[in-house]
Amino acid sequence: MMRRVLSSALKVSSSQSQQQVARSFHAARPALSNFHPIAQHRDTNENTEETFFDFTEENFKRVELVMGRYPANYKQAGIIPLLDLAQRQAGGWLPLAAMNKVAKVLDVPPIKVYEVATFYTMFNRTKVGKYFIQLCGTTPCMLCGSEEIKKTIEDHLGIKEGGSTADGLFTLREVECMGSCANAPMVQMNDDYYECLSKESTIALLEACKAGNPPEMGKWGSLPMNGQVSCEGPMGKTSLFDMDKLTKECTPEAMFRTDIDMSPKMDPAEVKKHMNYK
Repeated sequence: MMRRVLSSALKVSSSQSQQQVARSFHAARPALSNFHPIAQHRDTNENTEETFFDFTEENFKRVELVMGRYPANYKQAGIIPLLDLAQRQAGGWLPLAAMNKVAKVLDVPPIKVYEVATFYTMFNRTKVGKYFIQLCGTTPCMLCGSEEIKKTIEDHLGIKEGGSTADGLFTLREVECMGSCANAPMVQMNDDYYECLSKESTIALLEACKAGNPPEMGKWGSLPMNGQVSCEGPMGKTSLFDMDKLTKECTPEAMFRTDIDMSPKMDPAEVKKHMNYK
């Protein structure tokens, strides 16, 4: 009898050990960010189901414009743009009442809106600072010094990644690649990219924001903080100096077509205007 009990106990112990090994083998590495949002809503004094939210008169016009893009039986396709509009109106985050308002406007169950808001990291369901800093920490930026930039921001603002300053001016989060690898390291602050950062230029950027005067974007919708233009290298522009001559004299072998107007056509301000951004 005792032998059977011991044998059973050993089998259980062995099974538990195997499960622990399996869990250890398949476990993901610890998250590097200090920000861990949960999908479940939790009431705060300023974010309950009863908290009032409604689109402004100006934004209702934008709502109508967005809804006009989709057939009546596909109104839920407007969830993402309307959530973005609501988030901008609310100051960079989405209270529960704003999500419920979007659901009501689009005539969809609220859960449809919650699913989108909790899936996409572009939506913030907790308050963020006036200057929402998203620091790229992916490989190219990390190799070019993003860890130093993160430490500089943390030390200068007195916060840790994932946190906000007490005055509500800044929030810092580390994120994955934002497609500006050529100008690493970089941060996205609200809608704008600040690139080619150093410790000194990062502090200058933060101080300019504290003074309410963040640097204006460059011609191409971003701002390398080392003085370069767009994605030009450290030697500046090294080719394509005379685009007019190039379009007139180039041959098919040069892989440029002479029947195309190659002059710049993008104006970032106009792009924002057409996308109904403020």
